[in-house]
Amino acid sequence: MSTSKTPQAGFLAIELDGAGWDGVDLSRAVLAAESAGFHVATFTDAPAPGRAHALQRAAFAGPVTRTIALVPEVDTVYTEPFHVSTQLASLDYVSGGRAGWIATAAEAPEAAAAVGRPSVSGAALAQEAAASVEVSRRLWDSWEDDAVIRDVATGRYIDVDKLHYADFETPAGFAGPGYSVKGPSIIPRPLQGQLPVLAAASLVGGQVPAGAVDAVLVSAPTPELLAAEVRDVRARLGAGVAVVAELDVVLDSRGQAAAGRVAGFDSGRAAYAGSAAGLTDFLAELLKEADGVRLHPASLFVDLEELGRLVLPELRRRGVLRPVVQDATFRELLGLSRPVSRYATAASDATAATNAVAPAGAGK
Repeated sequence: MSTSKTPQAGFLAIELDGAGWDGVDLSRAVLAAESAGFHVATFTDAPAPGRAHALQRAAFAGPVTRTIALVPEVDTVYTEPFHVSTQLASLDYVSGGRAGWIATAAEAPEAAAAVGRPSVSGAALAQEAAASVEVSRRLWDSWEDDAVIRDVATGRYIDVDKLHYADFETPAGFAGPGYSVKGPSIIPRPLQGQLPVLAAASLVGGQVPAGAVDAVLVSAPTPELLAAEVRDVRARLGAGVAVVAELDVVLDSRGQAAAGRVAGFDSGRAAYAGSAAGLTDFLAELLKEADGVRLHPASLFVDLEELGRLVLPELRRRGVLRPVVQDATFRELLGLSRPVSRYATAASDATAATNAVAPAGAGK
């Protein structure tokens, strides 16, 4: 069985860690990434004193951009799922349908202490992630698309029959403190219906089923192993999930060789260090296997300048990258259709069943 994707142009994401704090202007960073032709900007949520968290930074970037998708990391373990869901839905409105969510779940004793609960580790992390994603998906569907009616004559803003309970409860055997979410949401259904959800490939396939996410992030210790890891993950999770490769980047720039800039830049991910031309060749081959690649530049503006000037234009000339479409949604970039609310479908089925058994002549 083939484990390669059907040949088609891919997309590029860039991590904007470092923007929005320590003197680096967030607007300048995200606009530079958009102007360079990146399809997606991601925002890490690593704690940093004085910095807004990832979702806030993504929301700030929403009104100043037009084409780039905005995808923050948001923790699923030490956050309240209801609030995460509504904040992400708000981001989708602020960005005009360009929002996504990198659902993270990692050991974080400091975060646990901050919210006054025991630290979570091991398999329990995936349980927390699966529950949080399911809550968000149910809440996003809890308002039907036409729930807001603005009926001046009757003084009704919403049709209450178009709002539905999420009715979520953590399953039996849940390792952490159990909880329930009744719903419905406090914000209308997101513009995309369902925001695309991404997660690390290592988190998906067990407690977090492949069907719960729309894309996975794939890492490897070296660039040489990255394409093989992408193929392995695609074979494990199937063709219904987009596969995004993770790559650190250090480029020759401004008369300084990459080898002289790479010291101290070690995340454990595959890292490319060298010329822009060499990176272009590497990405062209990698995108034959992966649906997209997320780049982590060693220096945001030094490497972003080289990427926008030399790498992305050449990849586009070769037909390797998808076109950037103004006002397109993140779902459209991933090739996903806009889903119908699960509750709207259930309500329609119930109405159809009632009508089917109604006696002849019944009605008003």
